[in-house]
Amino acid sequence: MVGKTIKKYWPIFLLPTAAAFCIGFLWPFVWGIYLSFCQFTTVSKVTFVGFSNYAKIMLDNTFSHAFWLTVLFAILSSVIINVMAFLIALALTKKIKGTNVFRTIFFMPNLIGGIVLGYIWQTLLNGILMSLGQPLLALSATNGFWGMIILLSWQQIGYMMIIYIAGLNNVPGDLIEAAQVDGANSWQTLFRIKIPMIMPSVTICTFLTLTNGFKMFDQNLSLTGGDPQKASQLLALNIYDTFYARSGPQWKGIGQAKAVVFFLIVVVIALAQLRLTTSKEVQQ
Repeated sequence: MVGKTIKKYWPIFLLPTAAAFCIGFLWPFVWGIYLSFCQFTTVSKVTFVGFSNYAKIMLDNTFSHAFWLTVLFAILSSVIINVMAFLIALALTKKIKGTNVFRTIFFMPNLIGGIVLGYIWQTLLNGILMSLGQPLLALSATNGFWGMIILLSWQQIGYMMIIYIAGLNNVPGDLIEAAQVDGANSWQTLFRIKIPMIMPSVTICTFLTLTNGFKMFDQNLSLTGGDPQKASQLLALNIYDTFYARSGPQWKGIGQAKAVVFFLIVVVIALAQLRLTTSKEVQQ
């Protein structure tokens, strides 16, 4: 009787979550898209201007520079993080002594906030650069870029490592034993058995690293601040700078339009990546 009553009135239990989703995400999202077609200083003083904000984006050299820099950053960081995380996961599934300690050490940086990490690595990397006689992060776009690569890799390798370890532990042992009986060496077992079997883990990790690379903001803000002269500014920081650092109602509309374009770029790239890597997964 109780079960039938619950089934009958189950939509009531969804109302709090549905209301929170609509109020906290759906309505702000729709309103934000509308604001990208407007000039405004506050959300109560809005003037519709059509597609002019989007047209002005095409004339903003800082946005195009930030876009291509973000693409390069996301690709490089994703490759480095995934390769290093997989190699470490492979080593830590060999049942060596202290495995749990190493897992904890590698995972710990992921628990530290991005702003804090940025300031810590700013001090460390600037000290190293000074000792080598190289320009500081804020004085060299190249050094700033690679500083962000190092920071994000150090932060996320441990998290991706955990996912790869879970995938490697789920590879059926009988497949590996059968391959060894058939004369497969370690490299053949790795590339023909283990990697194809952990493609779901590769899909998840690639999705997370790509999207995190595109969305990176707090580390960029604290490590380089976009210096020198916005040359190390990634897309998220460029949008923030347009919306908050420039005065006038037109800039808030342009910043909002940049945010919409940024959202569409991330969605398209993420869906393309998911489709590509999912197609390589082995059905168990």
